Amino acid sequence: MLTRELLRKIRTIEIVTERLVRDRMAGQYHSVFKGAGIAFSEVRQYIPGDDIRLIDWNVSARMNAPYVKLYVEEREMTVLLLVDMSASGRFGSVGQEKRELAAELAAVLAFSAIRNNDRVGLIIFTDQVERFVPAKKGRKHVLRVISEILSFEPRSPQTNLGLGLDFLGRIARRRAVAFLVSDFLAPPSQYERSLRIAARRHDLVPVAVTDPLEEQLPRVGLLEVQDPESGEVVVFDTSGPEGKVFADQSRAAREAREALFRRLSLDAIAVRTDRPYLPALTSFFEARSRRLRH
Repeated sequence: MLTRELLRKIRTIEIVTERLVRDRMAGQYHSVFKGAGIAFSEVRQYIPGDDIRLIDWNVSARMNAPYVKLYVEEREMTVLLLVDMSASGRFGSVGQEKRELAAELAAVLAFSAIRNNDRVGLIIFTDQVERFVPAKKGRKHVLRVISEILSFEPRSPQTNLGLGLDFLGRIARRRAVAFLVSDFLAPPSQYERSLRIAARRHDLVPVAVTDPLEEQLPRVGLLEVQDPESGEVVVFDTSGPEGKVFADQSRAAREAREALFRRLSLDAIAVRTDRPYLPALTSFFEARSRRLRH
């Protein structure tokens, strides 16, 4: 049973994201995500100027006149949202948790998809696949996807990005658009192979959701920090050398992740809980559109 607060959150996300999609995102989405190819539509009688390679010789023989095959873009796609629901998603130092931001981003992408008549599915994972919602169309289905992300209580606090990506390979035989939503705190070496395989089979878009305190801590002296996934508690001096080491390690981890995305030619989206996500989405669509033109 959904609580009143959760229903209010879902309704708020629906209003905000549907307006955003209608006014800004739907056209951009359509221009950068193409269908699986072309599909046969019909045959019609040959008209001078038609490509003779399109002549259907079997139909032409039966009708005793030349006929050509017509094709249309196979526009309909399957969009899959792979959402990392490990315990680190519960963190948020500004105004919302990373998990709430992930749900809002998922809503924008899902509403953009259904406006283009695409199907939307959901994979929720931690260090195991905890929920799979098969792809369907329609507003009601999208609202279910959003509510699943906001209300889901995972069994495990830990994460395994490779496992989520491997599951994608098993359930999506045809090429799909897959958004991998995670904070990507795990070392790239743990999921690089699975990411590489998934990127070959699908149009894979990593969506990195982070918080500013994961990149640099304020200089407040001694601070007790708990890893939400392992439960380990560490006390260190944020005003001393340890604070600088933390910032350096965070920067190195981010650069390693971004370098991996570049090596695999992945168009990634990076958002933070302390910034509006619209500029990041707009930059993603603009960069992808430029790349597709060349």
